[in-house]
Amino acid sequence: MTDTDPTHTSPDRGAGPGPGTAIASASPADGLRFAFGTLTVFRVRVRRWDRGAARGGMVWAPLVGAVVGGCAAAAGGLVLGLGGGPLLAAVTTVAVPAALTRGLHLDGLADTADGLGSGRPAADALRIIKQSDIGPFGVITLLLVLLAQTAAISQLYAAGWARGALAALVAGVAARLALTLAARTGVPAARPDGLGATVAGAVPAGAAIAVGALAVAACAAAGSPLGAYAAAHHALAVLAALAAAELLLRRCRLRLGGVTGDVFGALSETAATTALIALALG
Repeated sequence: MTDTDPTHTSPDRGAGPGPGTAIASASPADGLRFAFGTLTVFRVRVRRWDRGAARGGMVWAPLVGAVVGGCAAAAGGLVLGLGGGPLLAAVTTVAVPAALTRGLHLDGLADTADGLGSGRPAADALRIIKQSDIGPFGVITLLLVLLAQTAAISQLYAAGWARGALAALVAGVAARLALTLAARTGVPAARPDGLGATVAGAVPAGAAIAVGALAVAACAAAGSPLGAYAAAHHALAVLAALAAAELLLRRCRLRLGGVTGDVFGALSETAATTALIALALG
């Protein structure tokens, strides 16, 4: 999710209404279209591009993560079923979310790393983040994150397909849940335009917390067939993921003055990676 990510929408995607703009209500269907249209490559026609739809979209974001994570788990299971080992299945599992988002979250992670690592004032850091090229901080961060994700899922697949599949699902949910919480009221946009400005502060804090609680409970329930410890482990992995994303969010607010679309992408990848590592360490 970046400020320049393409969506399947016909309305003009220029500067969206600012966070202080009154939010018109949107139907759940509009929110779902916004969520899938902005967070995936699925052919979804986004009929509304305003803060009402953005609020609904960010509320539905964990569901998008479950779909993406489910696709990743299915692909990894297919590779295992065809005789591939845990490492090959893990590479496939990591590749699927990247493909389903056109790598936009990874791009946001790299751009944010370049901006934060530059040591420049906020205005210059934001300019670096917005540039299309990737610098050394971005390359190193991408390399380490993808290696960590692949290593963690490979270890989990080695313990059985179910553990790897559940990890992919939970990581997908955690990654998009981080977006829901980052879009809560009180979190400002770093720029007045772009996707970040459209979704920043769009979700009421109470709604964001409620969605978070439901998502954590759902992840715990998903792990429950493997036992009570697994259920608790999956819930704790999501909480750890959200804590890591919140630390990065605070750093971006302090360093950049708020969030951008690239920052949202970085939060998503940070949460996914943390969840996978937490599950592998268990």
